[in-house]
Amino acid sequence: MSHGIRIYSFPLSGHAHRVELFVSIANIKHEIVYVDLPSGEHKKEPFLTLNPLGQVPVIEDNDIVISDSNAILVYLARRYAPDFLPSDPMLEAEVQKFLTLAAGEIAFGPAAARLITVFDAPFDAQFCQIVAEKALTKLDTLLANKDFLVGGRPTIADIAVYSYVAHAPEGNVSLDKYPNVLRLLSNIENLDGFKAMPRTAVGLYA
Repeated sequence: MSHGIRIYSFPLSGHAHRVELFVSIANIKHEIVYVDLPSGEHKKEPFLTLNPLGQVPVIEDNDIVISDSNAILVYLARRYAPDFLPSDPMLEAEVQKFLTLAAGEIAFGPAAARLITVFDAPFDAQFCQIVAEKALTKLDTLLANKDFLVGGRPTIADIAVYSYVAHAPEGNVSLDKYPNVLRLLSNIENLDGFKAMPRTAVGLYA
């Protein structure tokens, strides 16, 4: 009997949180294996056999291994939760647009700004703030009169943008100017199965 999806994760990784959040909301059977990033476990075997790039998240679905958080979301939705990835070509293209936003301006804006404050990453804070403002302005505009990003219901587009946008204030990126974004975050947090990402490293391995 399958154990369900095995997710290799780290509690403070927004990329990993996307996957944990999705399987929880979509009620996909899973187990979580936390990888000790502070001690470098992700850069050693046996983890490097799973993902030679040495990054979380990674999932194992029996003999299938997939890395990259957005690729994982697409796979899990297609295979186990099709309601979260529209089959209509136009709506699917809309979802892809937000996956690109999540991997681009959100990653280089609010996500990178948070990496500076939480993990002491050597990025340019001013540049991250500029990119974050651009991404959040775009997101707020696209959310006008919408409860969710695509098709009036939750999709993996919402999951992909949630983690780093919700935690943008940790990187000194204010969300106060973006009421539509705040409404989206609230709508996601009110979904059955919602799982928050921790805001501190204290007690992660207790």
